[in-house]
Amino acid sequence: MEFSHYQKIIRQLSFGKRLPEALYLHACAIECLPADLISFLDQSLKRLQLVGIRFDLVKFHLREFKISLLLYPTFWEDPFPELKASYTIDLITMKSRFSSYENSANPPILHRKETFLPPGHLRLEEFAKLTREAEEAGLFENLNRIGFKQNWLRQIKAKGYQLVNGHLQKISAESESTVEVTAKPVSQTLPGEYNLPEEIHRHRTAIDRNVLSAPMQSLYKHGFLDGHYSVFDFGCGKGDDLRELAAHGINAAGWDPVFRRDSEKSPADIVNLGFIINVIENPQERRETLREAFSLTQKVLSVAVMLGSESLVSKFRPYGDGVVTSRGTFQKYYSQGEIRSFIEQTLETNAVAVGPGLFFVFRNQDDEQAFLAERQRRRFDWVTLSQREARVRAPVQRLSRYEKHQALIEDYQNVCLSFGRQCKPDEFEFSAQIRQVFGSFTKAWEHISAGQPELFSRARAARIEDLLVYFGLNLFGRRKSYSHMPKSLQRDVQEFFGDYRSAIEQARALLFSVGSPQNIHRACIQASESGIGHLDSDHSLQLHTSQINALPAVLRLYVGCATQLFGDVDKADLVKIHIQSGKVSLMRYDDFVNKPLPQLLERIKIKMREQQIDFFDYTTQPKIQLLYLKSRFIPADFPFYAEQKAFDEKLQTQTDFDFTGFGPPADEILHSPLTQLIQSYFGE
Repeated sequence: MEFSHYQKIIRQLSFGKRLPEALYLHACAIECLPADLISFLDQSLKRLQLVGIRFDLVKFHLREFKISLLLYPTFWEDPFPELKASYTIDLITMKSRFSSYENSANPPILHRKETFLPPGHLRLEEFAKLTREAEEAGLFENLNRIGFKQNWLRQIKAKGYQLVNGHLQKISAESESTVEVTAKPVSQTLPGEYNLPEEIHRHRTAIDRNVLSAPMQSLYKHGFLDGHYSVFDFGCGKGDDLRELAAHGINAAGWDPVFRRDSEKSPADIVNLGFIINVIENPQERRETLREAFSLTQKVLSVAVMLGSESLVSKFRPYGDGVVTSRGTFQKYYSQGEIRSFIEQTLETNAVAVGPGLFFVFRNQDDEQAFLAERQRRRFDWVTLSQREARVRAPVQRLSRYEKHQALIEDYQNVCLSFGRQCKPDEFEFSAQIRQVFGSFTKAWEHISAGQPELFSRARAARIEDLLVYFGLNLFGRRKSYSHMPKSLQRDVQEFFGDYRSAIEQARALLFSVGSPQNIHRACIQASESGIGHLDSDHSLQLHTSQINALPAVLRLYVGCATQLFGDVDKADLVKIHIQSGKVSLMRYDDFVNKPLPQLLERIKIKMREQQIDFFDYTTQPKIQLLYLKSRFIPADFPFYAEQKAFDEKLQTQTDFDFTGFGPPADEILHSPLTQLIQSYFGE
């Protein structure tokens, strides 16, 4: 069905709740729709394997070729039912996105239930009567404040009513006199208040920095602060990031409601919304701020918030859906899954986790796919490898013109090695010069590939594996199709797999293999036998994070699925792959590189089956935990590896201590003659 025909059908319907951007119908009204629309809806659900899922409302989008299936499980019983879940279906790409409100304290709610029903329904008058009661009570006077549960309950109470057995009932004068209007605990203070309490001081959240903020550092790490892109800092505080960027010649501007309120909000390639939405106490204003920042974004939006556990939140006074800190500032502490859902539901697009509480949102789907693919590309020193092979193979007679252009030819060769295939003219900066030397790209490729066939065979195999991990992660994250990939990636598909379907079939097989503990165990044994990490029987494989991309493909995908939930793991030191339980743990230590017995600072457990992340802070524990036998977890080229290896071997000869499991208590080691052993190897 074409979008224009779809729009025409929806606009001609005489029933349903009609808004400027959409038409809403209850599921029982579907049978009243035109036959071709019913057929189209059924076919779409079959293609997406969504036949049989439970939903109560259908939202037919009018400005986009999309539909949404909305679950209101108490639609018939609750006068104002809560939204529990939704599927949004893109009818062009035939992709769906699932959102859950199951654990939300402030979910969207429904009003005017009669408007969703078909003509003649038996409960039309019953629901209409409830709507008239709400209108007479003045509950619909401010439509901007009633869309979410907590605001709606506050509105009912403010008008002097309460809900009793599904109907509005006037509160008695005695009860009414007890209603408070000042800031209250979370059970009474409801999210969505626009009137900022006097005790909340947003400006105090701005801090002084002498280094780039965490989101700016992440943008730098991923190449977005190389001077090619303009930057806008939305909520720049006192402007420390802006000064640092300007000092490096980067085109950067910013706006802040307190410190730079007169600055213009201007579009930019990169927009940073760093630790802003978590200090806004009004949920609707958070959404509006996020949408406004994204509207200014031309390439990528960086969103950062504070994460916090229940134990952290419990230390502060509740306010709304967050807390008031000791400095009088509001904080909404998110979980990793909660902030991802908030971003994706608000912007109706994907959010890519790049760290705890840190996400990138791309304006263009091609840019998103290029970013995701690049994250899975392994880095090889092809120059060193090619020179090593050149020394051992028989000399090859070269024409003098080739010898003259040796540097150019080596550049071209290394670019081809990075692709694992013949690169195209638009993929090599000096393509015109290569044509002049060889006459054509084909001849250039024949020349370099024939000279080192084994090296190019290795490059091809490595690239295929990188792509399978990338496609597997796309399947895990339900991301975009072939048409939304950069041209270079489409060429990879054609070269290595023949077509997109074949690539996806192989990637799906790899992804399914991740679910088998036997496969994970075999791959862990393979990794351990090749010198990667330490295998603890059939329980886990533990290794330094720098070795993740050296793992077998199934383990790279296993860890990649975990990091899709968490983000980049570069700030962790060790990663533990749990073989049986579907978990990945990340450990961060104090000065891991330089200390022979580094102290554990933080452990992060990513539970893939539950889609949950747990954080454990060891800096507040009364007993410290040391890492013993560090050489088991690091590669041979790691700094001080030889010294660490010799130290660990000597350590294991100390019969007074048991170094199995977690090893002896730290205080026993630090107050023993072993400190002299440490000094003998490391000079500490």
